[in-house]
Amino acid sequence: MEILEDKELRREIILDNYQNPMNKGLLNDPHYVRENTNNESCIDNLDIEIKVSNDVIEDIRFDGEACAISTSATSIMIKMLVGKSVNEARKILQNYDNMIEEKPYERGLLGELVVFDEIYKQPNRKKCALLPRDAIVKMLNRLDEV
Repeated sequence: MEILEDKELRREIILDNYQNPMNKGLLNDPHYVRENTNNESCIDNLDIEIKVSNDVIEDIRFDGEACAISTSATSIMIKMLVGKSVNEARKILQNYDNMIEEKPYERGLLGELVVFDEIYKQPNRKKCALLPRDAIVKMLNRLDEV
């Protein structure tokens, strides 16, 4: 069944990733790059760490307190990005940003992240949905500088 057409399935995916998030808990490993990301207008405050080896994302972990949108977006994003090359990840992240900002995007690249395709209807929630994306882009950019 198409995720976009089933409102209940969307809700289930978001709720499941909020209640049972992927890779929650930091490792404090020096091989990881860490970024804090927060939303001044709500409780969202996440630390995200990423490990990249040979231009492939090996692992992403996170911890902190955040709303259902931020937590589930982080969890789903982790599932989408682990195992991808940095360039593949950048393409997914740019398409995700385009979707949230109502710009043209390649839906086929986003997998379960398409559950957020109507977040624009709640402009105050855009920042929640973009929080993990912004942090991961910053970390990938920092890795480029090394």
